[in-house]
Amino acid sequence: MFTNKAADGANNICGKNVALLRKKAGISQRQLADALQLAGLDVDKNAIQRIEAGKRFVTDIELTYLAKVLHVSIAALTE
Repeated sequence: MFTNKAADGANNICGKNVALLRKKAGISQRQLADALQLAGLDVDKNAIQRIEAGKRFVTDIELTYLAKVLHVSIAALTE
């Protein structure tokens, strides 16, 4: 049967890495959301919280912006 969730039941595979990289950068979820908005992606703090918790799907466009703002490759977010 087809499933569109990660092996751990999360709706994305990048959330844990987003949280780790955000904390490593020393910024809050709100600050990350603000940086993404300045880069041109319309997200808020609640979206970041849900992404990090694995409760929200992440589009390829959002993944690209996250990589850009966190100064990492897309691969670094999905490994």
